[in-house]
Amino acid sequence: MKTLVIYKSKTGFTKKYAEWISEELSADIFPASKVSANMLSAYDCVIYGGGLYVVGINGVKLVTQNIDKLKGKKVIVFATGMSPSREGGSREVISKNFTLEQQEIIHFYYLRGGFDYRKLNPFDKMLMTLLRLSIQWKKVRNKKLNSDEIGILEIFYKPTDYTKRAKIDKLVAYATS
Repeated sequence: MKTLVIYKSKTGFTKKYAEWISEELSADIFPASKVSANMLSAYDCVIYGGGLYVVGINGVKLVTQNIDKLKGKKVIVFATGMSPSREGGSREVISKNFTLEQQEIIHFYYLRGGFDYRKLNPFDKMLMTLLRLSIQWKKVRNKKLNSDEIGILEIFYKPTDYTKRAKIDKLVAYATS
């Protein structure tokens, strides 16, 4: 089976997973910016990875807008984020990013990535700074913080990498089944 791994990575965590998946499957690998819609039809299995930003998968439109070219193929999408996976979290990501028809075709995985403020572009730094300030303001007003908010404050200026190669095992098993 000919497999293509595509990724869009802002801080390197998605790229790391994409490289591991490509190695395990002996697959071709490209950043999303180098992939055209016509390339998709040359593969039996297409795997796309993007970072998760407010439940949206970065760059996933490459897959969703070309779903007609992917019918009859094995299609896998994975998203990376800094939060641990939680029950119901994947369901929310799936429903926000894929139509019901696309959900029939696309197999989704969440892989915990990490956070490195230094690697963010200026716009993302501004957004994350606003988020940090809003969490700190909530804390000052003695409002209860959820686990994600506590985690953001703990790692904001401390680069944190939660990637683990073993996390790709289920995705690889599905791709080779």
